[in-house]
Amino acid sequence: MTALDLSSPVAVVGTGTMGQGIAQVALVAGHPVLLYDAVPGRAREAADRTVARLDRLVAKERLTAADRDAARARLRPVDDLAGLADCALVVEAVLERLDVKQELFRALEDVVGDDCLLATNTSSLSVTAIGGALRVPGRFVGLHFFNPAPLLPLVEVVSGFATEVAHATRAYETARAWGKTPVACADTPGFIVNRVARPFYAEAFAVYESQGADPATIDAVLRESGGFRMGAFELTDLIGQDVNESVTHSVWRAFFQDVRFTPSLAQRRLVESGRLGRKSGRGWYEYSDRTDGAGRPEPHTAEPAAAPAYVVAEGDLGPASDLLALIREAGIQVRAEDEDNGTRLVLPGGGQLVLADGQTSVEFRDVVYFDLALDYREAGRIALSHSQDTSPRTVAEATGLFQALGKKVSVIGDVPGMIVARTVARIIDLAVEAVAKGVATEEDVDTAMRLGVNYPLGPFEWSRRLGRGWAGSLLEELHEIDPSGRYAPSLALYRYACATDKREGTP
Repeated sequence: MTALDLSSPVAVVGTGTMGQGIAQVALVAGHPVLLYDAVPGRAREAADRTVARLDRLVAKERLTAADRDAARARLRPVDDLAGLADCALVVEAVLERLDVKQELFRALEDVVGDDCLLATNTSSLSVTAIGGALRVPGRFVGLHFFNPAPLLPLVEVVSGFATEVAHATRAYETARAWGKTPVACADTPGFIVNRVARPFYAEAFAVYESQGADPATIDAVLRESGGFRMGAFELTDLIGQDVNESVTHSVWRAFFQDVRFTPSLAQRRLVESGRLGRKSGRGWYEYSDRTDGAGRPEPHTAEPAAAPAYVVAEGDLGPASDLLALIREAGIQVRAEDEDNGTRLVLPGGGQLVLADGQTSVEFRDVVYFDLALDYREAGRIALSHSQDTSPRTVAEATGLFQALGKKVSVIGDVPGMIVARTVARIIDLAVEAVAKGVATEEDVDTAMRLGVNYPLGPFEWSRRLGRGWAGSLLEELHEIDPSGRYAPSLALYRYACATDKREGTP
């Protein structure tokens, strides 16, 4: 089944920010667009705001004046649902409440034809449950746009339990015809993005709650070492703490309170205090002027330390192997020693520098851990962790080594798995499990995470770079320390790693 013809009218019900954005997308694509809102006068106001945004596109030379005028002629607010009778597609963007959405779609079904495609933009409710109240549930789908809809390319096309393939395909092809990048997924809590992304927030909050590091430092490490566009604290301030926490709670409840999705108590306290982020002027950070230039605390950065004269490399350092070339380029001698499964650097004082592996420094005599980086050559900051028993000389030599490579150094508490490593491992685990359970394909998961939340790599791209068994090994170590189940690697991840090992001939 192909995309809707451009002559087919499209309706948007609910004219808040998201509804207006979806209407703009359909309008610019060439459809007649009808706007409806239950609040009298709001649809007309939304139409005026949509036209104003088209005017701005013309001013920026992203839209011609002729195309603007044609789009304006195709846009029409309506006063009641009966005005949507001839629509070929109705997209709902109203309050995130199951009863409200069900009531709306039951009313729509009495108005539109049986061939009209009905779609919800819900981000957290079950598509199956919303559509379950319909007489013809097979034509009901999820079309989850991301905010702002005109700018962000991703659309999750969600098939409920009763959704017919032909209608899901039409929705998919229509989204693509609108210039979006659709991904197909099954109706599961959080769909793709809001399911797989939970650890990005959860692990940052967990490090903070354990007094491992402050928000500014955690954010800086996620950005400057992990390659994420924003850190978890600044991103949730932008989203809104109440909105982000609501999604987390929704996914947690939908998975029957699975410990892997447990909400953060620290974030709960933030919401209870009314510190919702940018929109309230204060969240994890303060926003006195509510602008992007709002001041915030500086991340912890270590004072300068002397670089060691040499290091001894035991093994190839695995995912951190690029460091060896960087160390040599910095003029520091690398003495190589062959050692089975060696993945560490030995410093002149005898201490060891080890890539985060899910263990803690306190378990060893004199170890400093360093965090995972997306690209060690490009990373601007590296996090180190150590216990109170670690030799000051070892900490200083480790700090000086990375500073000699041109990196800022943030020393955090003795956090198992550190910041980036534990976050990436958990994201990979949830992604692999989602694919194993038929939620989406590997390619669509990677696309969704790169486009939906701007991850530098998709989970499967990251896994191939780090080694298929890397995430499982780190999570197993974390599970040993914290046997609550939060870090227990999924059976799907175990099978994923084992199947890959067999293909590569590993016994």
